[in-house]
Amino acid sequence: MAELTLEYPDDLLVASGKPRSEVERELKFQLAVRLFEVGQLSLGKASELAGWNRLQFADELGRLKVPVVNLDDEEIQMELSAIRGNRHRG
Repeated sequence: MAELTLEYPDDLLVASGKPRSEVERELKFQLAVRLFEVGQLSLGKASELAGWNRLQFADELGRLKVPVVNLDDEEIQMELSAIRGNRHRG
């Protein structure tokens, strides 16, 4: 696994009032969220980067109001059509 070294000022620890490990865990989580948000990582890869399981990560995204599913209008229509088609078959 590759490793990223990130320098940050000691003041960040003082300002947050949190231990170093918690600050670093939060930074890693925020990076994973942002990369997911901009479409650079899938939900699975972002949750892996954050060190969380997919369900926990998706729940936290919901709490942060970050859409877990990002579909454009055409994709939404295709999904709705597929759902309607499956409903009529059963």
